[in-house]
Amino acid sequence: MNRRTFMNMSAAGLASLLLPKVAGNAKQTAKQPNILWIMVEDMSAHISCYGETTIKTPNIDRLAGQGAMFTNCFVTSPVCSPSRSAMITGMYQTTIGAHNHRSSRGQFPINLPSEVRLLPEYFRQAGYYVCNGNGGGNVDNFSFKQYRGKTDYNFVYDKSLYDGFDWSKRRKDQPFFAQIQLHGGKNRRATVPHPVDPAKVKLPPYYPDHPILRQDWAEYLNSVINTDYEVGHILNRLDEEGIADNTIVIFLTDHGISHARDKQFLYEGGIHVPLIIRWPGKIKPGTVRDDLISHIDISASSLYMADIPVPDYMEGRVLFGPNCRPREYIISGRDRCDETNERIRGVRTKRYKYIRNFFPYRAHFQYNMYKSQKLVTKTLRELLYDGKLNEIQARIFNPTRPAEELYDLENDKWELNNLAKSPRHQDTLVKLRNILEHWIKQTDDQGQYPESMAAYHDNCAVLDKINKLRDPQKKDLMEWNKNRK
Repeated sequence: MNRRTFMNMSAAGLASLLLPKVAGNAKQTAKQPNILWIMVEDMSAHISCYGETTIKTPNIDRLAGQGAMFTNCFVTSPVCSPSRSAMITGMYQTTIGAHNHRSSRGQFPINLPSEVRLLPEYFRQAGYYVCNGNGGGNVDNFSFKQYRGKTDYNFVYDKSLYDGFDWSKRRKDQPFFAQIQLHGGKNRRATVPHPVDPAKVKLPPYYPDHPILRQDWAEYLNSVINTDYEVGHILNRLDEEGIADNTIVIFLTDHGISHARDKQFLYEGGIHVPLIIRWPGKIKPGTVRDDLISHIDISASSLYMADIPVPDYMEGRVLFGPNCRPREYIISGRDRCDETNERIRGVRTKRYKYIRNFFPYRAHFQYNMYKSQKLVTKTLRELLYDGKLNEIQARIFNPTRPAEELYDLENDKWELNNLAKSPRHQDTLVKLRNILEHWIKQTDDQGQYPESMAAYHDNCAVLDKINKLRDPQKKDLMEWNKNRK
């Protein structure tokens, strides 16, 4: 597998938000800072400080008020294993061959390119205690679980990568690089003091106003409230141990909300995620940044903030200091998820989003067992068959889709009006199309090379053993699409 060096983009330098300004990777104090990632599953930016009004998230808001809130952060893939694989290497999942979701779990394991190393390896080499554990609980009961936290890395790696589950067993004064995994949006059974009233839920217009969807969204918001409590417990521990002032806290999610049109897809609900960084003494409290951030930039920045040299091969960019280079655009991609073959790529600028569907002859919402088992999906299909979805709500079930999509996010935040055929937007379409084609060549996007049928069938066999289920609605959907044609 060859990896081509991504071409440097010409861009004006971004003024550093560090206080005071620093040069290069110069050491700021004699004591290396701790780095803590609070990693949340399946959650979009439905947080008070990001503008959510149905719920309140005081602990996450407080963290943002003490550091920097990034309003334009995007994952490189809207599903767990490719996203997490990119994060822990600072590389696009398409560059390292980790783009097909959980495709390294069968008889065809994926090996990283020889020059690529995992982030914890760099921290350990620099003397850090590296750990990855789970946290869980609610307002009155939270604990740091003493078992390995979620990795979901879609490649072969040394299972002894981490020293422990949290930083409690490190040597005295040894700095740590820690990840605390929270279930976030997956915890739909979260118990909170004042649960969300489904009647107060505001659904996006691409979902029908239906009691089951309202209840599901309310449960999701409850999970966000619960996550806020968990974040509060983590921050309290740093305070109680007297290490908050020397600990950089990074709050992020692995991708957006798990819903029909969101997770697994390149619309905002799938790729736009919250990012908050508190760096005591270096980031001005209350900072808000709207520059475009790619998820992999967090990896490069974590090394920078720990005064560890960022390797030249890494595709992530440093977000601070004199070497900070703003992005003109970000790239995201979705490939095979379980048994569902797919290839989608997206280019997101401040104003526009371009999506290329490489399989336009297939329904956008192809059959996928993971999603088909969800009550929301079953409800949407029932409404579809009964003719109770409008054109926008039924669109994801159409048997085909456009090869190209273009959205003006400034005037169409829900991405409902495809401008790909608009005469007034052809210059923008061609520009973003060319950017994507150039990026595919420059990074040697591995998604352009078909996966072997042997690897596909092997992974499907593994999936069958995991699920041990068949969704009867698959036949119904196929019949509906046949009648549509």
